[in-house]
Amino acid sequence: MRSERVCALARYVMTSSMSPVITAATQWFERTLDDSANKRITIPESFLAIDSILIILENVVRGLVVYPKMIEKRIQMELPFMMTENLMMEAVKRGGDRQELHEKIRTYSVEAGRVIKLEGGENGLLDMIANDLEFPLNKEQLLSLAEPGNYTGRATEQVSAYLMEVIEPLLQPFEGESFQETELRV
Repeated sequence: MRSERVCALARYVMTSSMSPVITAATQWFERTLDDSANKRITIPESFLAIDSILIILENVVRGLVVYPKMIEKRIQMELPFMMTENLMMEAVKRGGDRQELHEKIRTYSVEAGRVIKLEGGENGLLDMIANDLEFPLNKEQLLSLAEPGNYTGRATEQVSAYLMEVIEPLLQPFEGESFQETELRV
């Protein structure tokens, strides 16, 4: 509910920015009332709306609960689909025919997706592939490729760099200060 409020207020701010743009498109900034009147409304109202957004987000973040086991479960549910390209490349290295492997992986992926979506079952893609005697990878080899960190690219490094280069310098002036939680009134 609070996140929906944030979205609603953000839409308000985005559309408020259109008023001065429309004014600029229809007059030549001759200091007419239609220029200054809408600026007197849209600019402060936008700042008030953004302030409300930040208060709501602070409230949401303070109450945020992370469930690592649920995250892990969700990753494990999706990981077999994310790793199909790597599975195919490894299987080709071991002598498999790329076209045949692609079709097998596609067929098994569709079936695994069907079981998940229609039956609420677990992702059995790796088991299906492991049980295919013509597929050149066994269960142990498949599981060795199932390391989630292999499928995130540079995300870890990018986040770390952003935190150190952008966020930490912004927070530095406030180090040691305590902040009082704002009452949510929106």
